[in-house]
Amino acid sequence: MKKKLVSVLLCASMISTALVGCGSSETSTTEEAATEETVAEETTEETATEETTEEAATEETAAADGEGSVYYLNFKPEQDEQWQALAATYTEETGVPVTVITAASGTYEQTLKSEIAKTEAPTLFQVNGPVGLASWKDYCYDLKDTELYSYVKSDDFVLKDGDAVSGIAYVIETYGIIYNKTLLADYCALDGAVISDASEINNFETLKAVADDIQARKDELGVAGAFTSAGMDSSSDWRFKTHLANLPIYYEYQDKGIGSTDAIEGTYLDNYKQIWDLYITDSTCAPALLSSKTGNDAAAEFATGMAVFYQNGTWEYSNITQDGLTDDDLGMLPIYIGAEGEENQGLCTGSENYWCVNKNASEADIQATLDFLTWVVTSDTGRNSLANDMGFVTPFTTFDDGYTASNPLINAADEYIAAGKTAVSWNFSSIPSETWKDNVGNALLEYAQGTGEWSAVETAFVDGWKTEYEAANQ
Repeated sequence: MKKKLVSVLLCASMISTALVGCGSSETSTTEEAATEETVAEETTEETATEETTEEAATEETAAADGEGSVYYLNFKPEQDEQWQALAATYTEETGVPVTVITAASGTYEQTLKSEIAKTEAPTLFQVNGPVGLASWKDYCYDLKDTELYSYVKSDDFVLKDGDAVSGIAYVIETYGIIYNKTLLADYCALDGAVISDASEINNFETLKAVADDIQARKDELGVAGAFTSAGMDSSSDWRFKTHLANLPIYYEYQDKGIGSTDAIEGTYLDNYKQIWDLYITDSTCAPALLSSKTGNDAAAEFATGMAVFYQNGTWEYSNITQDGLTDDDLGMLPIYIGAEGEENQGLCTGSENYWCVNKNASEADIQATLDFLTWVVTSDTGRNSLANDMGFVTPFTTFDDGYTASNPLINAADEYIAAGKTAVSWNFSSIPSETWKDNVGNALLEYAQGTGEWSAVETAFVDGWKTEYEAANQ
């Protein structure tokens, strides 16, 4: 509007000047007075024009300076506290407002769909991999020419849509079966223990023998069960309908030499069944109680020494060390499911956390968001938070200088790699939809509770994959 006003005033000034130039050389006193009034008006108009132009210039400079705000829709509830602290610190240092909203566990996609439609939509959001990108690529700003992208170690850690860099992974994580070293050592010291050392567990057969014996002798060992509860509420079921489901997907992909498929065959579903059976029988609770058990329940059971084994990942370090467990108490085993050659298997390592910047945000908000991300991966405050407070291993070169996350769970992953074990890739990012996960999870719970058959899990896994893939790729 100010630019239009400038144009109108300039035109008015030019017209007035033109009319004066065309006046008669024989002017009366009245005409001279009128001319003086016109000149006075021109002076006023020119002054107004200069002021308006200055206002416009000031406005453009402010935009160029990157005035804007950041709205981050965070995927990881377990790191909400750290992101809130980072946002507050950045706002205090720069004056740029940063809002962090964390979606409840298992509701991110639904929350994103709701928030992205609002006037004040997220300027920064996440996708979980190629399947997630397919749904949100039309909202993704091309990060190819950004400072953030210049710090990424390899394109192995980015998502591309053609030549455009649509997403950048900000954390490389590892999961497996976390175990309490002290409790397992106590078990090994019992008469008749199946193993004498944790290193002997390198396949499903041995894992099951150990877990069965611990469950049978739980009172003698002073625990409530071999494994923590396999809770199937939304704060915990992702551990099994996604992370555990990755194992049968991974081995089928390995057999076929592929990284995705439109129709999973379910070759390793019997293996999926036997590890799930182990989780729900050698446990701190009866299978009938799983629908009410939460992620916090499982973490507390492990943290307080009620269970020896706990399927989870490196991100859980801070939660399980709040009640007295030390680094010396913690180790991590691969998730063994009885697949051929699993003795050479390492931990599950990858990422489903890719930052995407909303290209539909204002230019000022986009720049503010990019500036915030750059600060997170380059400042001492940001790097310390990601590496030490959140415990993340990142793919950025800026973390190589003294900001390498270190906790015993991350160290365990490194030890398996150093021993020549093959890390299990995160193939669940190729799962066709959240609906597929939910249906598999529901079937797992029904089976565990005794109200459903394993065949329903197989149907949800195989038939559901084909159906959901077709629906997503019409």
